[in-house]
Amino acid sequence: MTAILKVRSTVFGAIDEYFRREGFYEYHSPIFQSVQCEGGSTLFDVPYFGKKGVFLAQSWQLYAEPAIFSLEKIYTIAPSFRAEKSKTARHLTEYWHAEMEAAWATFKDIQDQGERLIKHIVKRVLEQDSDSLKILGRDPSDLKPTVERPFPRMTYTEALKILKEKCGMEVEWGKDLRTIEEDKLSKLYDTPIIVTHYPKAVKAFYMKETPGDPKTVHGCDFLAPEGYGEIIGGSEREASLEKLKERLKEMGEKAEQYDFYLDTRRYGSVPHGGFGMGVERVVSWICKLDSIKDAIPFPRTMIRYTP
Repeated sequence: MTAILKVRSTVFGAIDEYFRREGFYEYHSPIFQSVQCEGGSTLFDVPYFGKKGVFLAQSWQLYAEPAIFSLEKIYTIAPSFRAEKSKTARHLTEYWHAEMEAAWATFKDIQDQGERLIKHIVKRVLEQDSDSLKILGRDPSDLKPTVERPFPRMTYTEALKILKEKCGMEVEWGKDLRTIEEDKLSKLYDTPIIVTHYPKAVKAFYMKETPGDPKTVHGCDFLAPEGYGEIIGGSEREASLEKLKERLKEMGEKAEQYDFYLDTRRYGSVPHGGFGMGVERVVSWICKLDSIKDAIPFPRTMIRYTP
């Protein structure tokens, strides 16, 4: 555990170092929030002075986007909460979330930033924590391709073709990739891979519709090698006020509850986007842990809330 905590500390320091070097400002959002950002089924309700409709943050994003109009490039490292009824080795109900948002960022810019961030993190761990990795039975040379090689990039449609041809897995177009598909796909590579242009129906309401292809969005997931799954999820954000309202309606949400967010589009906007990275998932992969629960002191799951 001591070796893991040393690596974890290096990872947090590297995240901070990377974003500040890139000219990002640190920015914070509230933990108590009034709307969902990543799906209503994973919200934690919080009693709030007798009021209903208050939740623990799933993400900073809806409160981060207003800040890009003044600061342009922002980041945070903060706890996020997901009420997922999951007992897998890669889920926590409370985890640390490194997030960024940038004005004028294109879809490619978002992918490039995510790749550079991961490379910087792994580089710092290899420089500072090789002894800790060896204690954990992790061969540092396994991580060198991540630093030295570009990450393969493929569309969701191309990923389905690879799964069919190389793994014998038939996945119906339009379904989200499950853990088993992500694992099979990521094990074909020795670096993280970037999957882009997911079906709009399986992604969040704020993701920008792909120009010329209304069935997909400018959303991407970074999948870690060796079956460690998604470590980054990001997208270019939808700039159209009407399309945001339409997507909220499709999801059964009340658009008026999002007025504070919709105001960021009401009087004009700028192209922008960002991503979120699950820090414990990155630590798990780097340390080659059997369970994400070992990547954080006092893990929180659906059955563990003490000590």
